[in-house]
Amino acid sequence: MNSEQLAELGLERLLTTSELADYLGLRVQAIYDLRAEGRGPRGIPVGRELRFAPSDIRRWLHERHEPEPVAAPKGGDL
Repeated sequence: MNSEQLAELGLERLLTTSELADYLGLRVQAIYDLRAEGRGPRGIPVGRELRFAPSDIRRWLHERHEPEPVAAPKGGDL
């Protein structure tokens, strides 16, 4: 099934663990380690493999944002 067909059904293509690791620039083991620590993205078990929905990955990444930096005072006073 191609991306157009999935979109017509309201579905998104699921990423493999290897694809997610490649996207994030991590080793596959790092994905498993993050999940074991309770800090990784939600996965979907499909048979013996895990798959990841892009919407879940986006949500997980958004939750990892650092807080907005505090602006330095104007006028050179620290």
